[in-house]
Amino acid sequence: MLSEKIAKNLGRSSWIRAMFEEGEKLRKIHGADKVYDFSLGNPEVEPPAAVKGKLKDIVLSGEQGIHRYMSNAGYYSVREKVAEYFQKEKGVQMKPENIVMTCGAAGGLNVVFKTIINPGEEVIVFSPYFAEYLFYIDNHGGKPVIVPVDKDTFQPDLELFERHLNPLTKAVLINSPNNPTGVVYNESILARMAEIIGKKEKEYGTQICVVADEPYDKIIYDDVKLPSIPAIFKNSITINSFSKSLALPGERIGYIAVGSDIEDAGLLVDGLVFSNRTLGFVNAPALFQKVVAGSLEEKVDIGYYRKRRDILYNHLVKLGFSCVKPQGAFYLFPKALIDDDVEFARRALKYNLLIVPGSGFGWPGHFRLSYCVSIEMIGNSLPAFEALAKEF
Repeated sequence: MLSEKIAKNLGRSSWIRAMFEEGEKLRKIHGADKVYDFSLGNPEVEPPAAVKGKLKDIVLSGEQGIHRYMSNAGYYSVREKVAEYFQKEKGVQMKPENIVMTCGAAGGLNVVFKTIINPGEEVIVFSPYFAEYLFYIDNHGGKPVIVPVDKDTFQPDLELFERHLNPLTKAVLINSPNNPTGVVYNESILARMAEIIGKKEKEYGTQICVVADEPYDKIIYDDVKLPSIPAIFKNSITINSFSKSLALPGERIGYIAVGSDIEDAGLLVDGLVFSNRTLGFVNAPALFQKVVAGSLEEKVDIGYYRKRRDILYNHLVKLGFSCVKPQGAFYLFPKALIDDDVEFARRALKYNLLIVPGSGFGWPGHFRLSYCVSIEMIGNSLPAFEALAKEF
């Protein structure tokens, strides 16, 4: 009954989910307070009070029709507010007509790839990467082309990037702040990347779309500035979600913003709306479109994540781990103490530590820790990390 493709993909199933499920087993044996689960980027923090208040107001308003269908692109009034906010944040022109509300960033990425990729065309993905990207591209007949970043800084290696561009390159996927490294891509590097893309577009007579996946754009530390992708790249599509910024991952609400400089932008938006419908998403959740429209200036407390980052980062460095300090998101990506990151993750299980091998992100030899967890769990886990480090 199962298709060969899905059977094969199940064999490559996400390490993140695998470790999360391993945690369920350990919790049954040892109790939840004795298991230190850093596997899943599922924020423990609650949404801001203003977001909850907005939801309550909408539900109790008595407004008729709030659960009905609307345009497949989303409520126009919501798109107006998102466009206005996007324009202010990114420093570029943005029309409501260029906004498509989506079922989260994952839904948005699938809608974009369905709309722009012809079978066999390539999408450049920088490693380390969020593992699901490869499946999203493959879902729609595309070929992911993996380009490793600089091993010391986790910034894109432009020489290597340029070597991977060819006439089949349809898109370049940028995830900054990055999952799993927490790195914010440098503006000067991105500007040079834009020059390279422009040169290659002229050489090949093609258009290369830069797809920015930015669910962590509001989770930035230490006064680091997030470069504006639509201000740097001519042909850009930005995908965002409120899963991380408002701690609403289960509500599946996000949007696509099509750059106004894209040739035939209106036709592209029509394609996105069509794909949103025919992929079965139909439209973004009606209720939460209205919630986020009234919460665009809100965000979770960044100090909440910064405190957790600093405790965990400082402790690991003290124990001898090598790690780039995250500038954004809520992940650490240290180097494992042995070359085999999968074996290292298995050893960690002895101490009830759930970590995700870097191999699951296309970067063997490292491991990811998601620190969007309780401060108590982080504190309780520190002796376990110390015991693990003493094995090596």
